[in-house]
Amino acid sequence: MIKKCDHPGCTKAGTCRAPKTRELKDYWFFCQEHAAEYNKNWNYYADMTPEEIEADWETQVFGSPLKDKNKTNADEADYINFLNDFLTGRNTFDKTPPKTKTPTNVVSALKIFDLPISATWREISTRYRVLAKKHHPDTAKDKKNAEKEFTKISAAYEVLKKHFGKK
Repeated sequence: MIKKCDHPGCTKAGTCRAPKTRELKDYWFFCQEHAAEYNKNWNYYADMTPEEIEADWETQVFGSPLKDKNKTNADEADYINFLNDFLTGRNTFDKTPPKTKTPTNVVSALKIFDLPISATWREISTRYRVLAKKHHPDTAKDKKNAEKEFTKISAAYEVLKKHFGKK
């Protein structure tokens, strides 16, 4: 249901949502014209001290305010040491094992399903159901090739189940 614009005297549709408070839980519904006017004048940080603004910013960016300055300084020192080790001792970082390649049988199975190598299990199982329904010998339109295609799809699905650790 489309609401009427919340601006007094306006009869247009209120299709644009605008926050009433900083908590962002309650909203006005304005037409585009009044939403633009409201947003231009609305200040999220109105009535906040600089300290409150800083604490809110830290919460929004880092998840919680930094209260323990000693822990913060220790974390900062660990990070600086990590960067120094990375820059000066590069050979340590270069010895990380290479990424393992996806087995060829898995790649082939994904090609049968016409899915990318980054496909998720949900995408695979959804695609399997679609292909199985299309090529099942009992429901397929092309009965000649249906059994062969269904066998190929089922074998590919078994390979992918094994690869993803599904039973």
